[in-house]
Amino acid sequence: MKKQILAVCLAASAPMLAACATTAAESAASFGDAAAYQTAQAEIARLTEQANQDPLLKPWTGPHGGVPPWDQARVENLAPALELGLALQEAEVQAIANNPAAPTFDNTIGAMQNAGRHIDRATTIFGVMTDNVSNEQVQAVEAEWSPRITAAYNRITFNRPLFERIHHLYENRASLNLTAEQTRLLERTHDQFVRAGAAATPEQQARLGAINEELSSKFAEFGRRLLADENTAIFITNRRDLRGLPQNIVDAMAAAAEERGRPGQWAVVNTRSSVDPFLTFAENRNLRQQVWTAFKNRGDNGDANDTNQVIAEILALRAERAQILGFPTHAHLRMADTMAGTPERAQELMMRVWPAAVARVNEEVADMQAIANRQGARITIEPWDYNFYAEQVRRDRYNLDQNELRPYFELNNMINASFYMANQLYGMNFREITGTVPVFEPNVRVWEVTDRDGSFMGLFYGDYFARAGKRSGAWMNTYRSHETFTGTEIHTLASNNNNFVRGAPGEPVLISLDDAETLFHEFGHAIHYLVSTVNYPGLGNVPRDYVEYPSQVHEHWVLSRPILDQFARHYQTNEPMPQALVDRVHNAATFNQGYATVEYLSSALVDMALHNRAAPITDVDAFERETLEAIGMPDEIAMRHRLPQFGHLFSSDAYSAGYYSYLWSETMDADTWEMFEASGNVFDPTAAAGMRNIILAPGNTTDRAEAYRQFRGRDPDVNALLRTRGFPTGESSEQR
Repeated sequence: MKKQILAVCLAASAPMLAACATTAAESAASFGDAAAYQTAQAEIARLTEQANQDPLLKPWTGPHGGVPPWDQARVENLAPALELGLALQEAEVQAIANNPAAPTFDNTIGAMQNAGRHIDRATTIFGVMTDNVSNEQVQAVEAEWSPRITAAYNRITFNRPLFERIHHLYENRASLNLTAEQTRLLERTHDQFVRAGAAATPEQQARLGAINEELSSKFAEFGRRLLADENTAIFITNRRDLRGLPQNIVDAMAAAAEERGRPGQWAVVNTRSSVDPFLTFAENRNLRQQVWTAFKNRGDNGDANDTNQVIAEILALRAERAQILGFPTHAHLRMADTMAGTPERAQELMMRVWPAAVARVNEEVADMQAIANRQGARITIEPWDYNFYAEQVRRDRYNLDQNELRPYFELNNMINASFYMANQLYGMNFREITGTVPVFEPNVRVWEVTDRDGSFMGLFYGDYFARAGKRSGAWMNTYRSHETFTGTEIHTLASNNNNFVRGAPGEPVLISLDDAETLFHEFGHAIHYLVSTVNYPGLGNVPRDYVEYPSQVHEHWVLSRPILDQFARHYQTNEPMPQALVDRVHNAATFNQGYATVEYLSSALVDMALHNRAAPITDVDAFERETLEAIGMPDEIAMRHRLPQFGHLFSSDAYSAGYYSYLWSETMDADTWEMFEASGNVFDPTAAAGMRNIILAPGNTTDRAEAYRQFRGRDPDVNALLRTRGFPTGESSEQR
């Protein structure tokens, strides 16, 4: 329950809080129902015995405190496990809610933290199957069970006796002699229940529950349609159309075509990891346009996989839910528990950066157009030309070709480089144990993680390659998170999931600098959870606009001299990257930042405009087009994620009205990197200790804005972000 209950909780409102006081006054006389409590205890005993025989529900066994039984993760096992696990969790919640003893922290909040262990294990496996190894059978289970799972968690949120106990503790928290951590957990639990409608009227709760169930179905349907479009490819049959492409990319395209039953051809799969290299190097402009159009039109082709109507329905449901909960918009609802706090503060930061980014794009386009004119191309720069001509400007201005860098970024070396960074900063050690524990796909690798004193910290799983059935992008999962509150220390099991394109059999996998930074980014997320010292799992998750800070800051180490010297070695000669090449890379550090910033920030601005309105829009394409026009979007660039394929927004609520959070987090990460640079040692032990002990390990046990001030001695400086991107800075400005 500890993971899922947080997923349905949203944001608090004054009307809901007023209802809490009424609820407490009505129920102050007594708590619990002895008969219902005994019935629930009997159900727990009966169902636990059954669940402990179920392959997906039973406690994980094996070394390292138990590991997920991926060898039992079969589609036919999912539905029985979900049904039994949810029934057991319901009995556990009923026992807590109907306990005839007076509410205490341990018999209510602590008991809630300990409930739902069995279903948590099953939904963890279920989630990996839907994201990493999906197929029609898995999607059918997801379509059926997503709303049923949501309904089960709605029943927890709307359990009136349970909330009465929570509210009683909340009202009397000053007299309970709680630790600071327990007080924070109690307060956050209470707030989260209120945000989800626990204090709403029965009629409101009925509608909220229906909305949540409908949304879960819509999210699953959006994901199914998008995955179907991403599983398509453009096949090339004429070798002449490969001109300009590096050999390793050609080999990867051949392997992708063979995997899809087209040996002797070359496939550009409709995912970013396949499309971006093609757009950067392919000389065939018509084919670039075809590939770009297919990629940017995912979910927007007017066919069975079109997502526009699904998005409109999601937006209508979100707007209605916000209104019921007393918020002016979905954006206000989502941002009530963030560092920014309001849409206005997020918008202010974004618009602080936007004009400089657009101005830089105009300069970049002028440079590209000049090269195209000099070559006699007789074209006007279009979005499918941007990467191609930007690469030529990079060569012309900085004497730097991405193909020069790729041989130095061999995937295995970069994985080891990320481990070295973690060791030098935080004392973490990684020992590969692949083959000794189950995995969900044969190419997944596993490492045992230990601390500098040799103590066990957890396991790290790496799923690095693209394949059919795996969603696009890159992400981190935790299969299990750190906790100690039961008296037993439970260690983290974390995974990184990338979509690197596999090369020809036996050939090394060479990745781009951008790919290497993505690798370090996702690994930063894993570090965040592996070093956790959180006692209660309910305090393990940080605000959305903080969560990207620990990941983004670790990207900076990719181009640090110690990493380059030891790990950026030529895959054929084993020679380190020459200093002259390193100098050219650093000289070009802010190159193309106009493109990178506008591509991302336009998506964040459209996200905020979409959700910071009371009336939901109905024409998705028109709204996107009109919003981009209103903010002055350059014609030569498209959003990084157009709305019809914006999985961050529409595969769940997670990043809705929250895509700005990457920029908010980047302000902290840029400011932090300047701290390391100023020390003269990118592995400065004092700064690293502060990162581990203040920024990473405590999770959400303390206010994260206060934690940053403790670490840095002040609020983050927005100018650090502007300097990192090479944009003009104004007066000294701290982000408060």
